[in-house]
Amino acid sequence: MNISFYVSGEPKPQPRPRAFARKMGDHYVARVYEAGTAEAWKSAIAVAAKEAGLTKFEGAVAVKLYFNFKRPKSHFRSNGMVKESAPYFHTQRPDYDNLEKGLIDALTKLGAWEDDAQIADVHTTKHWAIGNWTGGCSVTIHSLESDPPP
Repeated sequence: MNISFYVSGEPKPQPRPRAFARKMGDHYVARVYEAGTAEAWKSAIAVAAKEAGLTKFEGAVAVKLYFNFKRPKSHFRSNGMVKESAPYFHTQRPDYDNLEKGLIDALTKLGAWEDDAQIADVHTTKHWAIGNWTGGCSVTIHSLESDPPP
């Protein structure tokens, strides 16, 4: 089984849980919450995956993620063309592992697999989008159960 789809939008990493202490009487109580900074990105993942016909994968799976980031103005010449010196790979924050985590967690909640421990192979690339294209992520999920062992 194999599925591919494209998620449009600015890729967002999985937000880190935040904690604070609040004084309650004569002692402090810790509170932990997760910032909702990636909710729009996770909604875009859900829409794209459902439109592509996402079904539950059984057994080992491979996931390929190609994150595209919108280029900053400094990458363009005055005529709108990308400079030859502009980089292809995105080497800034967010970190690739946090991007993976957010996307894979969203797919887990959608029921792409029973547990993300089923993911046996992950390939992630971060690069700048071609020309004036906006950001997004190309996602391919492939069942490894259908492939014979080497």
